[in-house]
Amino acid sequence: MSSCFNGGINISLFGESHGRGIGVVLDNLPSGEVIDLEKIGAFMARRAPKKDGTSTMRSEKDIPEIFSGMYEGRTTGTPLAAVILNTDQHSGDYGNISHIARPAHADYTGFLRYNGANDPRGGGHFSARITAPLCFAGAVCAQILEHRGVTTGAHILSIKEISDERFDPVNVTAEQLETVKNRPFPTLSGTAEEKMREVINAARTDLNSVGGIVECAAVGFPAGIGSPMMDGLENIISRLVFAIPAVKGIEFGNGFSCADIFGSENNDEFTIKDGKIVTVTNNHGGILGGISSGMPIIFRAAFKPTPSISRPQNSVDFKDMTNRELVIKGRHDPCVVPRAVPCVEAALNIALVSAMIENPR
Repeated sequence: MSSCFNGGINISLFGESHGRGIGVVLDNLPSGEVIDLEKIGAFMARRAPKKDGTSTMRSEKDIPEIFSGMYEGRTTGTPLAAVILNTDQHSGDYGNISHIARPAHADYTGFLRYNGANDPRGGGHFSARITAPLCFAGAVCAQILEHRGVTTGAHILSIKEISDERFDPVNVTAEQLETVKNRPFPTLSGTAEEKMREVINAARTDLNSVGGIVECAAVGFPAGIGSPMMDGLENIISRLVFAIPAVKGIEFGNGFSCADIFGSENNDEFTIKDGKIVTVTNNHGGILGGISSGMPIIFRAAFKPTPSISRPQNSVDFKDMTNRELVIKGRHDPCVVPRAVPCVEAALNIALVSAMIENPR
C-alpha cells in the first residue's frame, strides 16, 4: 500500500485533509523508550501555520491522541497509534472545483488512480495535511535517536533566488542543529530570513507562490549502518522524503555539483583524527555505497511553489471533458518551505531509526 513504509520499523499514515482526522501507526519500535510528550508538541508546533503572512490561515491544534503503544511515558513495543482530529476544515471552498484539475495538483491523477472514489476536499489523502502525523512519527523517532547520541536538524537553504548559508559538511555540530530548530524562521543567517520573508510576502500579495530548498543534517550517526543497492541509506531517506507533498528533488553531499568537477576534487580523502577514521572533506554526504561513513549525513530537498494560487488558470473538467477557467479559493501557503523543515527532519528521523534497527551494531 502506498501509504505504508516497511523497514526496521513500519509506519502507516491514514486520513484525509477534510476528514474527521488523520493519524499514524508505528510498529516495531524499541520497547522501553522514554518519550516526552512536550517535546513532541514542540516538534509539531514547528510545522503548524504561522500568523506572520508566510503560511495558510487554517488553524489546527494538531494535538495527537495516543491510542496505544505507550504506557507510563514509555514505548511498550506494540504498535504505537496516534490520531489528530481535524477541527478547522472549510470544505465548501472545494465544492465548485471537485472535478476540475488544479494545475500541479494530484486531482486528475488521483481521480484516475481511484476511479473517482477518492475524497477531493482539500486534496484528500494527497494533501500536505498528512505531514502532521508524519511529524508525530518523526518526533518520536527523534527522541529514540537522541537516546543514542544522534542529533538531526534542518534549515531553509533557499527560497526562490534568496539563499542562506550552508551547513559545514564536516564540522556541523549538534548545538548548531538544535539552535536553528529553535528559530521561528529556521535560517542560519538573519539577513537571509529578512529577504526570504520579503519574497514570500511579495508572492502572497501578487496572488502567487514560491518554492525553495531545505538542507538537512544528522550528526553522531554511527558508521557502518545501511546496505548497498536497493536498501541503501540514501534510498531509505529518499523514499520517506518523497512522502512529503511538493518535494521534487533530493541530493546528498555534493549532489549534482559532482557532475561539474574532477574526481580529484570530489574524492574525500581519509585520515585519522582523535583515534577515529574520518574524511577530510564530506562531498559524499556521510554515505558511501548506501552505508553510513560516520561523517555528518547531509542532504537537500527541493520544494516546488505551492500549486494553489488565487490567479485565474486554464484547466479542464475531467468529468464532462470541457475546458474551464479555474479560480482557487481557500487558505493556502504562499510558500510551503518554512513549514516543510520539520517534515524533512521527520522523514530523516524515521529513516535513521529504521536503518539502526535493521542493522544493529
